[in-house]
Amino acid sequence: MNVTTDPRIIKQILLTQWMSELNPLSNVKETDGTASEGSSLFDMLLNQLSTNTSSQASIVDASADLSRISALSMPTASWGGALTDDSGSSSAYDDLIAAAGAKYGVDPALIKGVVQSESSFNPNAVSSAGAKGLMQLMDDTARGLGVENSFDPAQNIDGGTRFLSYLLRKYEGNVSTALAAYNAGPGRVDRLGIKNDQDIAINLDKLPSETQKYIYKVLNASAQWSI
Repeated sequence: MNVTTDPRIIKQILLTQWMSELNPLSNVKETDGTASEGSSLFDMLLNQLSTNTSSQASIVDASADLSRISALSMPTASWGGALTDDSGSSSAYDDLIAAAGAKYGVDPALIKGVVQSESSFNPNAVSSAGAKGLMQLMDDTARGLGVENSFDPAQNIDGGTRFLSYLLRKYEGNVSTALAAYNAGPGRVDRLGIKNDQDIAINLDKLPSETQKYIYKVLNASAQWSI
C-alpha cells in the first residue's frame, strides 16, 4: 500500500540530521542519560513518518522547535550565496525554465532550486568532476539527452529538466529520491534499495554526505522560489 507522507516531515528530518553533522555537540548525551534535543526531535519526526499519524499541529510544533535549535547551531551563509546568477538576477532564465517545466511536466520552482544548488545560475560553471553549465551535466549524460553544448543555457536547462523529469517518473513523484539520484546517480540509489522519500529519510546515512546536504539544499531553495 502506498502511503503519502507530508513532505514537510521529510524536509525537517533531513535538516535535523544535517544539523547534527554540523554540530559536534548534537550527539552528546545529557547527564541524566536522555538524548540531546536535536536527537529527540529527529526521533519524534521519524516516528511521525513511520506511523503516518502526524497532525498539522505536530508539524507546526516540530518546525518551531527546529527553528529554535537552528538559531543555535546553523552556520551563517549556510547555503553559500544568494539566489542570483553572475549578472545579479536569476530572471534571465525564467522563460527557459518555464518552457522546460511545461515541456517535461516539472515544477519551475524545483528546476530553479536545482540550478541554484548546482551552479548558482552561472552558465559557465564547471565542477571538479567535469559537470558543466547551469544544471551541471556530465558529458556522457549530456550526449544522451541530446545536449550538444552544455554551456548553452537553453540546451542545458532543457536537458537537465528532461533528466529530472525522467527521475521523477522513475521514482513515482518522490522528489527527495529523484534529487538523490540526480546528485549521486540512479544506479547508486537503486543499489541501496531506496525507492521513495520514506526510504530516503530512514536510510539517509547510507547516502554520501554531499547528497544528503544536496537534497535539503534544493528543497530549501525550491521553497523560496515557490513563494
